[in-house]
Amino acid sequence: MAVATLITKPTKTTKKTKSTNQTKSSQHPLKKKPLPAGQPREWYVSHNRRLKAMRLSIALLDSGVYHPATADNIKIRATAERIGIHPPSDTTCRMVRALIRYGR
Repeated sequence: MAVATLITKPTKTTKKTKSTNQTKSSQHPLKKKPLPAGQPREWYVSHNRRLKAMRLSIALLDSGVYHPATADNIKIRATAERIGIHPPSDTTCRMVRALIRYGR
C-alpha cells in the first residue's frame, strides 16, 4: 500500500511567533490526585486495572497495533515490559483488546 506524504514550505509572509494562549498546564503533565477515600476495595482494583489497560492500549496503538486480533497476550505483556509496568493479567489483556476494538 502506497502512502503519500505532503511537504509544505512556509511562505515569506508567515511569521513564527510565540503563542500567548499556552497555559502552564499545557506545558507540564497534570499532577496525580489521590483517589477518593471510602470506596470498596474492588472499586480501586477495577480503577487501577482500567488505567493500566488504557496505558497499554495507547502504547500498542503508538507502536502500530490497530487490530485486537494482532494484540495477543504475549505482545501486550512485552509492551508492558517495554514501557516499564508490571505484566498484566489475562483480564487486563482482554480489557486492552476491548479498548483497541471499541475505543472506549
